[in-house]
Amino acid sequence: MKREIAENPLKGLALAVGAGMLAGLAGTVAITVSQLIEMKLTDRAPSTTPVKAVSKVLDIKPTNKTNREKVTQEIHWTYGTVWGIPRGIMSMVGLQGWPATLLHFTTIMGTALTLLPKLNVVPPVTEQEPKAIAIDALHHAVYALAAGLAYDAIDELD
Repeated sequence: MKREIAENPLKGLALAVGAGMLAGLAGTVAITVSQLIEMKLTDRAPSTTPVKAVSKVLDIKPTNKTNREKVTQEIHWTYGTVWGIPRGIMSMVGLQGWPATLLHFTTIMGTALTLLPKLNVVPPVTEQEPKAIAIDALHHAVYALAAGLAYDAIDELD
């Protein structure tokens, strides 16, 4: 993709965004598996945080529990896929490989730690249990690693 970015920036942007979304989808698959394993091991129920956050931002609410679970999954997959776009944009400014993956993780985790408390859907990080923060960080690291590996593999297809 590096050649396309240099020759035609608009085409390069489209390729970076598209590859980023594919990488985000791969990351979402990975975090989903990670969360399913963790929920099985810890006997934790699925999170309702995604639907709570979107309900606050868009001022909408699912009408029943079945719809809430469906909407939560739709949000999870859309949010994760879209979070791949920044990974693609990073390549356009020359950030690639492990440094890009680390920045991607930091951006995602930082957003979760700041945006969700601002929406009042989770407590501030200072009031959360360290174990919960660690588990969340692990899941987001799995996402960023999978998305980074996928993006780098797509980028090497030249």
